[in-house]
Amino acid sequence: MTDKVDPADHPPGTRFLAYAPEQMQDVVDAMARQAVPLLIGQDKVAVIGILRRGAPLADRLTQSLARQFEIAQPLRLDLKVKRYADDLTLLHPETQLTEAAGQAELDLQGYTLLVVDDVLYTGSSLLRVIEWLKVKSPRAIYTAVLADRHVTQLPIRADVVGVHLQVAPGDVVECHVPPYESLFQIELLRLDNAV
Repeated sequence: MTDKVDPADHPPGTRFLAYAPEQMQDVVDAMARQAVPLLIGQDKVAVIGILRRGAPLADRLTQSLARQFEIAQPLRLDLKVKRYADDLTLLHPETQLTEAAGQAELDLQGYTLLVVDDVLYTGSSLLRVIEWLKVKSPRAIYTAVLADRHVTQLPIRADVVGVHLQVAPGDVVECHVPPYESLFQIELLRLDNAV
């Protein structure tokens, strides 16, 4: 049984469930265990979600860090970055980062930053965010992704990884994250037009 979905967010094709909802809290908790050595003992910590799905993932990761390790509530920010549609079709030749009100003046000097995204694919989004954050003079920038495809085309890697997925080049890793989808799960999509 499927919920009503926006076709732009969920293109047609054959889907395979890789991680079911009942497995996902364990995945997030494992990410928190990987992240805690990077953040523990730091006075100033910010967790930055990449919109869209990286933002609620950042919230879940922050909650897991607080529950498991009693880490104080970090500064939570979200950045809007877009290059690819959810079916991996190119939307913009260059990765677009859109600053929200007040973000240009944001002072992150001395902060330890953890940038959270759903899928590490080419690395374009993470690289664009890191470039933007670097000029804010943070102490350190780390990255966390729910799923790493291991096909980056840029010198980017994730410091924290929920799941490692090596799938066919034409397949899509779909991370379903509430509130954008009703169930928290990971599916693999083989597009109808894939050769």
